[in-house]
Amino acid sequence: MTRRGNAEHRCKRCKMHRSLCVCALIPRLETRTRLVLVIHRTEERKPTNTGVLAAECLVNSEIVVRGHASDPTLGLVVPEGTEPLLLFPHEESVNIIDYKLPSLPITLIVPDGTWRQASKVRARVPGLLDLPCVSIPAGEPSIYRLRSEAHPHGLATIEAIARAFGILEGVQVQHAMEYVFRAMVERTLWARGEGKTENVTGGIPEGVVRHDPRSGLRHE
Repeated sequence: MTRRGNAEHRCKRCKMHRSLCVCALIPRLETRTRLVLVIHRTEERKPTNTGVLAAECLVNSEIVVRGHASDPTLGLVVPEGTEPLLLFPHEESVNIIDYKLPSLPITLIVPDGTWRQASKVRARVPGLLDLPCVSIPAGEPSIYRLRSEAHPHGLATIEAIARAFGILEGVQVQHAMEYVFRAMVERTLWARGEGKTENVTGGIPEGVVRHDPRSGLRHE
């Protein structure tokens, strides 16, 4: 089945197959820190994308789509009265734990896309080269098993955002975001025939079966 044909069976918000939708598990977290997700246009519609899911969790968030030919010079507006930081593991980045955080609220700008796409954001989005660049400390390995990772210690976008917000806003914010991400990963793997039903975070909706070739999953 083509990706286009498969798309009609997916939830438009979380992009999971409708029968395994995780929208009911998505928290709406109020935070002082603002998230600005800069996402490549080809990444925005992928069901394996996790950056959009992170933005859905955070009330104080914005998604900026780049890569459209009609808008080659994307304008990024940082809200007045906030301190912008770019979250990206650049060689000049400072560990966010060691960064002297300002008294102003932070606008955390996070590039999303493949490693190749994300690595170009600083140069291609006006104003980002002048911003302080921060990274997150090393931690537990990623639980993401739905896409291949270009770097052995790489994280899914939502994992990186959750860990950054855990430092800036508290671990309860991090854990709430990680919970819905874990549910997304485990439900997808379950649908592929991997993993036991009782081990899936958030459970499996009643009546859902695995491997329907037309809708991916169906209710019996």
